[in-house]
Amino acid sequence: MGDEDRDFEHSVLSGSFTRDGETVDVEMYRFAGTQDPWQLAVVHMSSGTTEWRGCFATEQDAYRAFMEVVEREGLASFGAAVSRVVH
Repeated sequence: MGDEDRDFEHSVLSGSFTRDGETVDVEMYRFAGTQDPWQLAVVHMSSGTTEWRGCFATEQDAYRAFMEVVEREGLASFGAAVSRVVH
């Protein structure tokens, strides 16, 4: 079975996040039924997706990485570029 045919499990920490008038969708996911590391992507509603190159041992680690960028660069930084990869 190819990766495109597999189901994903989404973290309960995934969802919309709003700060200072900006909203993004935070997506933490892995292949369903596995103990694979978590992947992290942030979707800015008007300008694209930011994906992390690395994976995370836990969904909490992924969420912490997201929040570190929010605190350091602000939520608007996710809207600054179309489809970028970080870390």
